[in-house]
Amino acid sequence: MHLEELKGEEVGGGGEGKVYIGNGVIGAASFVVSDAKRALVGAGARALFYPTLLYNVVRNKVQAEFRWWDKVDEFILLGAVPFPVDVPRLKELGVRGVITLNESYETLVPTSLYHAHGIDHLVIPTRDYCFAPSLHDICSAVDFIHENALAGRVTYVHCKAGRGRSTTVVICYLVHHKLMTPSAAYDYVKSIRPRVLLASSQWRAVQEYYHLRVRKAMTYAPASNLIIKAPAATGASLDLVTFDDGSVVVVTESDVEGYEPAMGREIWANVSLVCRVRVVGQAALARISCLWLRYGRHRQASTGNHLGGISVDIHVF
Repeated sequence: MHLEELKGEEVGGGGEGKVYIGNGVIGAASFVVSDAKRALVGAGARALFYPTLLYNVVRNKVQAEFRWWDKVDEFILLGAVPFPVDVPRLKELGVRGVITLNESYETLVPTSLYHAHGIDHLVIPTRDYCFAPSLHDICSAVDFIHENALAGRVTYVHCKAGRGRSTTVVICYLVHHKLMTPSAAYDYVKSIRPRVLLASSQWRAVQEYYHLRVRKAMTYAPASNLIIKAPAATGASLDLVTFDDGSVVVVTESDVEGYEPAMGREIWANVSLVCRVRVVGQAALARISCLWLRYGRHRQASTGNHLGGISVDIHVF
């Protein structure tokens, strides 16, 4: 592999067949090395699949603590590759969705069998051992679990042994929808299923998901979320909705008229005190020239009225 220093400009004139990484440039030979590694690991995984599967089956039969699957959450089962005879049992446990992170040669249950039992099947082929699902695939899997959970359905997440690839997805779900840190989520899953183990690439995938989808979402709210839509009325006024951790309040300039000038048009709200918020109409929304939002936990407010919980700073210009 050829490695050169990149000093402010492209090395090698034209840069054809080169990839920039940090302060260096790696030649096209790196792709050959990467592809060779993937092919080697893939061949090894194929050769070891049935011997390791048999090993897991034997341990499951002779060791009570070596469970085929474990209940990680009310709506999540994490485990090893299921056999066709397991499908009715999974249905009895409330499973209505299965996420398969195996390659085709590792998959023992066809999608048609799941569908025959009323179970949705999401297939995300991921190579065993050193590899992790892509960020896009993790997002799809987490959304799949969340949609099932909202409907009261259980999702079974599995790879070959229920150790690495499937654990990566489950941890990402916990950090997103259970507000855990990656380390806390990993420790939690390991306390339930002690043999889980993430490869370095899988741990990096968890960190990437956490920083790109969870932490950034807490800082920047998409424009489509600026208006809070009221649900169907259940005896309450139509213009009132419940304020939760995912809500964003839109404040117009007219809403802050009459406040002390020293406040600088800044409104601080402690979410633990707010039960309902008013939906902003289109006419009021049209008067907004700029909106700035800061969201944080246990942040001391400038007014000194902090009572704990979640705080939201909203500035209107």
